[in-house]
Amino acid sequence: MATSPPSVKPTAAATPAPKPAKTTDKSYPGALVVVEGVDGSGKSTQLHLLMRWLEVDRYRIHFTEWNSSPLVKSATRRGKRRHMLTPATFSLIHAADFADRYERQILPLLRGGHLVLADRYIYTALARDGARGCPEAWLRNLYSFAIVPDITFYFRAPLDIAVHRIISGRPRLKYYEAGMDLGLSLDPVESFRMFQGMILQRYDRMVETDNFVLMDGTQQVHKLQEQMREIVSKRIELKRFLEK
Repeated sequence: MATSPPSVKPTAAATPAPKPAKTTDKSYPGALVVVEGVDGSGKSTQLHLLMRWLEVDRYRIHFTEWNSSPLVKSATRRGKRRHMLTPATFSLIHAADFADRYERQILPLLRGGHLVLADRYIYTALARDGARGCPEAWLRNLYSFAIVPDITFYFRAPLDIAVHRIISGRPRLKYYEAGMDLGLSLDPVESFRMFQGMILQRYDRMVETDNFVLMDGTQQVHKLQEQMREIVSKRIELKRFLEK
């Protein structure tokens, strides 16, 4: 990881496209399936449905989600509550959270022959922290230790649809969730819309460079799940993960 954070200031300007992702390192017997997308794209719902399908058929699976390390969670909560997090410190805290889960959960389980399902991976940092102004090259170097997933599903929904799904289900938006730290707008809803639009642009650029599987987030839930199961079944030899 970098020894010092970069000097950043929030900007919506696009940065140069990154180099294509490396091929997946298959020195381990497990497999990694990731879902990505803006808030309200439907990715979490689809991953949980996939997980239930695999659980019913008794596959060796493990679920992990973004910003969930018990080692870092309390510090993150305090920083958010007091509005103390700059773009760089926010990025580094999330990197520490990911590194802890990666070393304690993701990598050991992949080496142990499990199918790991991740609700968000390093691409969330590339999209969100990039939208907050962190240089993309710095971010990619920060997460360069992470293996490339076997499959990365990118659930893409039009911004208006994704934002409506979130707004209609939340009594209020959180400060950092809405991107209020960027000074985009005094209105939390408008700030959230602008912030999600900046994130969406960065995700779209990663479709080719990071080999995303593009999923239409406007389709019916059962149709998306059928597609997801079909792709997983074709790309991953699932019988290797059956409980013995």
